[in-house]
Amino acid sequence: MRKFGIILAVSGLALASAAWAAEEGVPIWAYPVPQTMPAPSKPDDTIQKTVPGSKAHFTEAGVNDRFNVPDWFPKDHPPLPEVVAHGKPPKVFACGYCHLPNGQGRPENAPLAGQPVQYIIEQVTEMKEGRRKTSQPTMGSIKSMYAIAAAVSPEDLKIAADYFSKLKYKKWIRVVESDTVPKFEISSHNMLVKSAGGGTEPLGNRIVELPENLDLVELRDPNSGFVAYVPKGAIARGKKLVQSGNGAFPCASCHGATLKGDGNVPALAGRSPSGLVRQLYDIKHGIRGGPAVDPMKPEVAGMTDENRVDIAAYLASLKP
Repeated sequence: MRKFGIILAVSGLALASAAWAAEEGVPIWAYPVPQTMPAPSKPDDTIQKTVPGSKAHFTEAGVNDRFNVPDWFPKDHPPLPEVVAHGKPPKVFACGYCHLPNGQGRPENAPLAGQPVQYIIEQVTEMKEGRRKTSQPTMGSIKSMYAIAAAVSPEDLKIAADYFSKLKYKKWIRVVESDTVPKFEISSHNMLVKSAGGGTEPLGNRIVELPENLDLVELRDPNSGFVAYVPKGAIARGKKLVQSGNGAFPCASCHGATLKGDGNVPALAGRSPSGLVRQLYDIKHGIRGGPAVDPMKPEVAGMTDENRVDIAAYLASLKP
């Protein structure tokens, strides 16, 4: 059911050569951007869709309405605040559209469930004031968040942060160590998906995060998660780096003994490895700056591409 996003094939060879490049190359598997973007077709507004376990029904157009969140399981979370359910047209999309009503998020954005209120507010403010930037400004999901950050009111930001902080983040990502990975493409939603042609390719020093069930993910089912393919041995290597600090301080010294956050410092355990790599890369290269990330600068100063992959693989494998 690849009807909700235009799927654009990318050569496995091109992906590999770019992603395996030296430190100066942005890891495109963590910042997936389609090579071209054909005009999308008009979503269907007649055929009712559903997902397992839900009594709700939404059309394709309903699933893709950024100002009316398709809430498949409204009883599984507290009532959605207005800004989370509907946003503030025309510039502020509903927070629950991208991050999902339960705050689980997807690889192209951030999982907000259980993150501290002040951390969420701080990061949106950093975006608004230009201190939190990205190494891939053409990535659509990030561009959308910058536009929202610029337009959202402090009051609505606080309401959304309060809502998401009270949610419990659940295990969402299955981490698999492997030498190979299914051939994949980049969707118009800045997400990696299995290639329609099938087959496999060498994984190399990459993390490839794919939907467990693309049909359900395209329907924005908040119970359908992802699988992350990581290099063999990455989890064990990452554990040593996280626990030792790799020449700096151990991650637990700020993020808590179980890496589930501490005060206003974000939780890392079980979170998207693609997102973790993006933040580590942006901080090291000075793209993401400001007082909020100053403590991270010595942590990433000597971090290599391989270190980032191993650390993100280990953190993603942990129980939230």
